[in-house]
Formats: sequence, structure tokens, C-alpha cells
Amino acid sequence: MENVTVYLVQGIGYGFAAAVQPGPFQAYVIAQTLNNGWRNTLLAAFAPLISDGPIVALVLLVLSQVPQWMQRFLYVASGLFVLYLAVNAFIGWRDFDTAGVAASPSGQQSLSRAAIMNVLSPGPYIYWSLVTGPILLAGCREAPANGIGFLAGFYAAMILTLAGIIVLFGTARHLGPKVNRAMLGISVVALACFGLYQLWLGISGM
Repeated sequence: MENVTVYLVQGIGYGFAAAVQPGPFQAYVIAQTLNNGWRNTLLAAFAPLISDGPIVALVLLVLSQVPQWMQRFLYVASGLFVLYLAVNAFIGWRDFDTAGVAASPSGQQSLSRAAIMNVLSPGPYIYWSLVTGPILLAGCREAPANGIGFLAGFYAAMILTLAGIIVLFGTARHLGPKVNRAMLGISVVALACFGLYQLWLGISGM
């Protein structure tokens, strides 16, 4: 029982760290929140539950670092997708004054887009292969309950933290249209920078 608690606490810590670490996924979630409101974005907090399953299974099966060629491919694919999201966010920023009468993406659309981004991003593959994967594997070898405790703590902390971020930035919509539009513009720049950086990492490694 003590070992389960240790793995549960580790999962909570790593899940919180993964949620608050700046990256393309976080920038996308913030941009969607500012553009569409927290209610239409809240489901995106559950995206890791959908996308991480195959990633974790793949990493644990391979039991090694993600191959270089796959990492470069993921960087390029992620970069292109993040740039696509940046363009969508820019359109929302450009048409901000009329956004109130435009149809906002549903929560399910936000969830599916966030899940796609997470699958294409190399971050989860690297994170699970180098950081959390070995911990999960060690816990499962000791006892299945340890691995389950680690996963439960990790995703509970990650989802709750992402939900908190979404609600927090959702309140920015009530600070006035100028503040909201400025923050949305910052999110556009962040997404574009992340996308270009991902592309550079992928292309420079070829």
C-alpha cells in the first residue's frame, strides 16, 4: 500500500508538471479558450486521455527512446498542424469584433483537435520514453496496482490542471474586448512560434 501511495504522488507531480509546461498544446488550449470561451473548450482538457493511450503503449513496447527518424517526422507533422491552428486563431483574432455572432466550435470539435495535436506532437513521446515511461514500467513490474496508481495520479492531476487553466483564461473574456483580443493575439504569436520551431527541429535534423 505504501508503494502505491508513492507512485500515486509521483503521478500527481508529473501530471501537474506536464500540464503547466509551456508548449503548443497549452498555447492551443489558451487560444481556444480566449476565442470560444471556457465552456466550449473545457473538453479539450481530456484530450490526453484519448491520445496518450497508443503513445504509452508504443513507448512501453519499444522500451527505448523514440527513434530519431520518427522524432524528426513528428516535429515536422506537429509544426505544420500547429501552424494550421495558428492560422485559425489568427482568423479569430482578425474577426474578433464579429466573433460574437459567428458559430463557435463545439466542445467535441475542440476535444478532437486537441487530441490530434497531442498525437502529432513529439512532446508526449519523448516525455513518456524518457521520464514517466520508466517509472510506470518499474511500478508495473513491482505490482500492477503501482502502475495503476501512477497513471491515475498523473491523468487526474493533468486534467484538473488543464481545466483550471481553461477556466482561468476564460475569465479573461470578462475583462473587456481589448484585453481579450490582445491575449488572443499573444496566443496566435505563441502558436506560430511553436509551429515554426517544431518545423525547424524536424528539418534541421534531416
